[in-house]
Amino acid sequence: MATSKLIFFLIQVMFLPFVFDFANAQGLKVGFYAKSCPKAEYIVQKVIAQTLAVAPSLSGPLLRMHFHDCFVRGCEGSVLLNSSTNQAEKDAIPNLSLRGFGVIDRVKSALEKECPGVVSCSDILAIVARDVVVADMGGHWDVETGRRDGNVSNMIDALLNLIPPSANISTLKAGFSQRGLSAKDLVVLSGSHTIGMSHCSSFNNRIYNFTGKGDTDPTLDANYIAKLKMKCKPNDQKTLVEMDPGSFKTFDDSYFTLVAKRRGLFQSDAALLDDSETKAYVKSHATPMGQASFFTDFGVSMVKMGRIGVLTGNAGEIRKVCYKIN
Repeated sequence: MATSKLIFFLIQVMFLPFVFDFANAQGLKVGFYAKSCPKAEYIVQKVIAQTLAVAPSLSGPLLRMHFHDCFVRGCEGSVLLNSSTNQAEKDAIPNLSLRGFGVIDRVKSALEKECPGVVSCSDILAIVARDVVVADMGGHWDVETGRRDGNVSNMIDALLNLIPPSANISTLKAGFSQRGLSAKDLVVLSGSHTIGMSHCSSFNNRIYNFTGKGDTDPTLDANYIAKLKMKCKPNDQKTLVEMDPGSFKTFDDSYFTLVAKRRGLFQSDAALLDDSETKAYVKSHATPMGQASFFTDFGVSMVKMGRIGVLTGNAGEIRKVCYKIN
């Protein structure tokens, strides 16, 4: 338990041991594969549609995978790499709950049959993220492509750079700012919690031992705490809970309604009410009338996030398979 707390402390206070190069993002463009692999996005969409038809619960994890890739070393596919010694990014504690790697492999195999050595794994993650949102009735946006794949994946990088669900508003804003993302991007992208589920372990302390005295988080709605306790027992590591109860399979703006009612599942959700700018956005979208603008804003913020630390031109490589370097 002490080791776990130390890890989360390190994650919160030690961001970015390297500097992201945002200038490389100018090598991205919509339609990068128009000539080299014109059916690329259609192929991705087809595989994702087939996947979600039998495993709809993978939408959230696949969207989350793109986030976890971009926030560590940039959007260059390092989260997909395997390690013979279990020391890759995917082996870090915050990434152990990621699912859907096999889906990315199926997408890559389909693309390799159509256009060998053309479409990068990092671009696949970006396109898949868009396609699962659309499949869950969210908005559409044009994905910039042209990324190349990195060849380094270290567990320690993930530990030091992934922002934990226990983060406060200062940690959240600093982490996003260091990646070229604004406070608005923070709250907009937090809206991705409208789909998917989370393990009880990600918020258990909020309902059982918030300050180490067997108490609950005072910022969390009491009725919601009671419902969570019915699903999650103390120290529960396995049970999954809907992040957006009643709407976790649909990409909509109901997440903001929950946060406004102090029913955001994570401390990082509740923290959005601790800043005037992020709170204003939450309040303005805590109504069905704000859904259209949320969809538009989400697409804009996803494009911005997709530019973090990319490799373009002759940098990196185009992996033949996504889980190992060429």
